[in-house]
Amino acid sequence: MSWFLLCVAALIGGYFIYGAFVEKVFGIDTKRQTPAYTKQDGVDYVPMSTSRVYLIQLLNIAGVGPIFGPIMGALYGPAAMIWIVLGCIFAGAVHDYFSGMLSVRNQGASVPTMVGKYLGNTAKYIMNAFAIVLLLLVGVVFVSAPAGLLANLTGVSVGILVVVIFAYYLFATIVPVDKIIGRLYPFFGALLVFMSLGLTIALMVSSEHAVLPGFEMSQLMTNMNPNDMPLWPALFITIACGAVSGFHATQSPLMARCMENEANGRFVFYGAMIGEGVIALIWCALALSFFNGVEGLNEALANGGPSNVVYSASTGLLGAVGGIVAILGVIVLPITSGDTAFRSARLILSELFVVSQEKLNKRIMMALPLFVIGAILTQVDFGVIWRYFGVANQATATVMLWTATAYLHGKGKFHWITTIPALFMNSVIFTFILNSKTLGFGNEMTVSTIAGVAASLVIMAIVLLRSKSHNVDAQAETA
Repeated sequence: MSWFLLCVAALIGGYFIYGAFVEKVFGIDTKRQTPAYTKQDGVDYVPMSTSRVYLIQLLNIAGVGPIFGPIMGALYGPAAMIWIVLGCIFAGAVHDYFSGMLSVRNQGASVPTMVGKYLGNTAKYIMNAFAIVLLLLVGVVFVSAPAGLLANLTGVSVGILVVVIFAYYLFATIVPVDKIIGRLYPFFGALLVFMSLGLTIALMVSSEHAVLPGFEMSQLMTNMNPNDMPLWPALFITIACGAVSGFHATQSPLMARCMENEANGRFVFYGAMIGEGVIALIWCALALSFFNGVEGLNEALANGGPSNVVYSASTGLLGAVGGIVAILGVIVLPITSGDTAFRSARLILSELFVVSQEKLNKRIMMALPLFVIGAILTQVDFGVIWRYFGVANQATATVMLWTATAYLHGKGKFHWITTIPALFMNSVIFTFILNSKTLGFGNEMTVSTIAGVAASLVIMAIVLLRSKSHNVDAQAETA
């Protein structure tokens, strides 16, 4: 119990202490007009209150990732919670803040445009393809997961539910941001809060389930995975959302186009990531506690995957009615991220091909091909899609962090707040790809790690040298 509460307290403290430091390094300008006003179009650029923007940002980024990822990551034991706390404060929230605030400073630009501005056109073209692929994978993951949970509740076939969810996604993708997202998401946010707090309180007062049972302080960094999966680097791929997630870089510009003042950036971007970190901690603790340890959790995962864990824990702790409400909260998360994933993809395509999105027919023209490809991808096994999503997600986060490093270093600011997490995540990605037998080259771990770190150091040197010689101020905003 005390370990869980300490982790939550660390996240909250990180927002007030490290979040304020990050904001100071960036240097906000409260007098500068945001894109919500300078490019107001009634479709994607619409001023909204800070509370609405925060709740929408939280729901946009908090899909099934901060639930399914921590559940699977909990197989490593309490070490997963350490990664959630440290990753969230020093990498994920920093990543989200800069992906949002750099978009604000660049008139609501999407992540490939920002990458191109600070890392060059080659990186921009690569990121365009990468972001579209990632968003399509996210959209597919966030169709399949809620469809499976709804099928368990309603008895309706998964196929029919997939069609219904896709139809909603298409509608939500093309209508103005304040019509559905701006109106319904605050209500969904309340449902999310109920689900998270309700399950936490129920676990704490339960006489049958102790919070984090049987774990000693000496075991906090012990790899307990019963399937012989290495903690390094697999844990940092398994738990992405809740620690650091590149998907968020595609979502932050949506709210950068609606935020009323730069002073709101820390609460909206850094704060929403801290909120997601708390959700991830709750589900990591639930997974370890409700099933009385790693072995019980592994058995539950083998009998239905993360969806079974969600269903069993929710109904077991809150009863039939309360469990259904909690499960609905879990269903809402991927749906409210899936629609914005396709929306982001539409906007990235529109920037790439320079197609104005003010007219409905132009929005439909950009959206339809994305949904056709997404429908095809739903036929691929969910486990395969999730593995590729994890790698693509963390690779995107790494590129965004390097982009922020180039921005800060080019302006002579303290760039290490983004350089260190970028270097770490780059090493994770390279090591994982070099070592993985299913997604990579199957090399020995020591060789993979050395090569991964060395390659990451080379990339760091290139980014720093390029940003030093490249006059960022000539291309970027005057800050």
